[in-house]
Order: sequence, then C-alpha cells, then structure tokens
Amino acid sequence: MARRHDDPMRSAMTVLILPEPPGQPDVLLLLAQSDAYMAGLYPAESNHMLDAQALASPHVRFFVARREGRPALGCGALVLHGGGWAEIKRLFVGPQARGQGMGRLLLERLEACAREEGVHAVRLETGIHQPEALALYETAGYARRGPFGRYGPDPYSVFMEKRLGDEAG
Repeated sequence: MARRHDDPMRSAMTVLILPEPPGQPDVLLLLAQSDAYMAGLYPAESNHMLDAQALASPHVRFFVARREGRPALGCGALVLHGGGWAEIKRLFVGPQARGQGMGRLLLERLEACAREEGVHAVRLETGIHQPEALALYETAGYARRGPFGRYGPDPYSVFMEKRLGDEAG
C-alpha cells in the first residue's frame, strides 16, 4: 500500500528533500553511482544524463534527499524548458535507500516544484531496463509518449509525460 505524505519534503523516515548545489562531494558520489548504474544497463549513446555543471544551471532545480543531515541518499532535477513544460532528470536513489519510498518522495517534490514554477506538463526519458522506475512513473500518472525536445527515437528509451492539470483531487 502506498503511503501518503502531507508534506513531500518530509516523510515519517525523517527524510528532507531540499534544493542543494550538485557539486558537493557526497552528491558527486551519488551522481557517479548513477552514472555507473546506467552505464551497466545501456550503451553510452543511450545515456542522456546531465553532469553536475549542467545541473547547477539557472533553469535547473536540483534537489537532494537526506536523512537527518547524513550523506545524500537520492537526488532529482527539474529542467525548466519554457512553454509550460519541464523535464525530470537525474532522479536516482542510492542503493542504501532503495525500497523505502525515496523515489516517490523525490518525484512528489519535483512535481511540487513544477507547480510552483507554473509548469503544466512534466516529461521524462527513462530506460527499458528499469522496471522499478517505469512502475513508479506509471503509478504516479505518467503516460508513455513519443520523443520530445532534442531526443530522437531510441530502442532503449521510454518517453513519458504527466499533465499536472489532469490530476484528480
């Protein structure tokens, strides 16, 4: 059963999800874990990740999940593209925090940020070899769509979108 959190920034696990700079040593380690994980699943040309410098851009909102100030457990970014849409990038939960609802908390925080920014549609690209990510996005209301932005067709990619105004309740 999915847990409902009144505040997407804090859960019963005392997890805080706050905007932070991506260049911190523990965050860079988390990003390196993400890079290694993705490199093990997909060929280089099918990995469409932003590096720490790109994540620090003014049009990117980068969030880090921590439990009581300890090293980063997860992260995620919202890239504002203008025209009412944004893209989720670098949503990743470290191995030590998987299976605890951290991915959903990060996703909820990114969606809350999108609403605060006036975004009407959130898009993402994920991979075919990530069933947990696909299940998370599908249960959160994301629907499959074709490539968007600078993406082209890729047999390893799944493109998804959620219209924020289409949500119930």
